[in-house]
Amino acid sequence: MLIHPIPAFQDNYIWALINPDNRNAVIVDPGDAIPVLQFLKKNNLNLTAILITHHHYDHTNGIAELTKHFTVPVFGPNENITGLTQSLKEGDIALNFNVLDIPGHTRHHIAYYANHILFCGDTLFTGGCGKIFEGTADQMYSSLMKLTSLPDETKIYCGHEYTLANLQFAEILEPNNNKIKERIIKVKNLRANNQSSVPSLLSEEKETNPFLRCHSKELIDHIQQHARRDLTDPIQIFAFIRQYKNEFIVS
Repeated sequence: MLIHPIPAFQDNYIWALINPDNRNAVIVDPGDAIPVLQFLKKNNLNLTAILITHHHYDHTNGIAELTKHFTVPVFGPNENITGLTQSLKEGDIALNFNVLDIPGHTRHHIAYYANHILFCGDTLFTGGCGKIFEGTADQMYSSLMKLTSLPDETKIYCGHEYTLANLQFAEILEPNNNKIKERIIKVKNLRANNQSSVPSLLSEEKETNPFLRCHSKELIDHIQQHARRDLTDPIQIFAFIRQYKNEFIVS
């Protein structure tokens, strides 16, 4: 299976899973049908299914137009998604992917995992995590910890190209973390050559992603200084980092 990013909007990634033997393709989170249809036509591919991680329009808005051109199943969470043909929850299997419940960004956000490949929508980002819109910090933290239990060699396919800004924030929290500095250089080089910084490896996220590093002494010290109070519980630390990130502006 080949996995190819289809850029959409300002910074979205729609993912195409391609079987080169029969030219069939599965599309993950089509927020816009036009680039998908162009990609399928250019590469002489036949759409066979759509996978959705959550209900936000920039991940679902292309469903209606795509299903006008292709009669295909549309899998996704039990959320208000027009065009969904089969709702999924943890324990289900869709197209050989194991479904994981990862609420927090939305109430019923799901991920798809198989063979060290993870499509996680807007829950875990490369270098960061999604905003908490419908769930709680406790839910989001639990979802992220669930994902960190996957094998370190798992490739993280998220929904947006946010990596550089996320890592610049991470460096504020852990200025002595050389893994973050090295990754920033790598990502800057990729983006300068118009290449995607996604996917990353889960092992890389554990080393550089602040939302997976609530145990880091340097990070905790920085957060407590910024908060002007003691924060010892990992969920408290996570919630404060998430709020801090909401207010962070890259200079």
